[in-house]
Amino acid sequence: MRLIVEGDAEAAAARAALEIANACEAALDERKVALIALSGGGTPWRMIEKLRTCVLGWGDIHVAQVDERVVPADDERRNLKRLETLLVREGPLPRDNLLDMPVGAADLAAAARSYQGILEAILAAPLRFDIVQLGLGIDGHTASLVTGDPVLDAIERDVAVSGEYHGTRRMTLTLAALSRARQRLWLVTGVDKAAPLRDLIEGTAAIPANRVERRGTLVVADPAAAPRGLATPVSSS
Repeated sequence: MRLIVEGDAEAAAARAALEIANACEAALDERKVALIALSGGGTPWRMIEKLRTCVLGWGDIHVAQVDERVVPADDERRNLKRLETLLVREGPLPRDNLLDMPVGAADLAAAARSYQGILEAILAAPLRFDIVQLGLGIDGHTASLVTGDPVLDAIERDVAVSGEYHGTRRMTLTLAALSRARQRLWLVTGVDKAAPLRDLIEGTAAIPANRVERRGTLVVADPAAAPRGLATPVSSS
């Protein structure tokens, strides 16, 4: 695991966008197709605004969701709404290349299996994203993998449905899918993330984020999230 601390949240977003763009370019050069996964929440939107300005072969880039709330399609809490606005309506991504998690299905377990099949049809099984962008909750969760949820132990599935968290169930990529990705990128900003970021870098706390594969992982943070003592590159075995 490596840690890069940029000068502020804007610079961290720009660095994260560059890392994703580089991963897409490498995938397109190697296989003519790229499959990435982006998180929701408040942190990544600046990054996505910068990513959409990158000159890339967007017609061959497919964007999956890391997780999504099980709420109606018009609910403002849906991560998809912001992704669609930034990348499709106001950006260069073809709508068919934005892969919606089917959280409106009556049978969510079957829908999760179907979503995994859609992803595998792009890059084949076992599923390996070219890069997965992750966020970090103040409680140490990532994606919708929270302490005590059985989904944390769903090692034979790449997509699963969680229990209720903050009032809603979620569809989420599992630890298996996150850890199998070619690269992982954490974008962590804000003083409220300082404690969980320290836990992530030190790797000793029993938080869900620390169960994600550490090799091939880059953490991009701003100074508020990376207190003194963390602002240097960190590696792990």
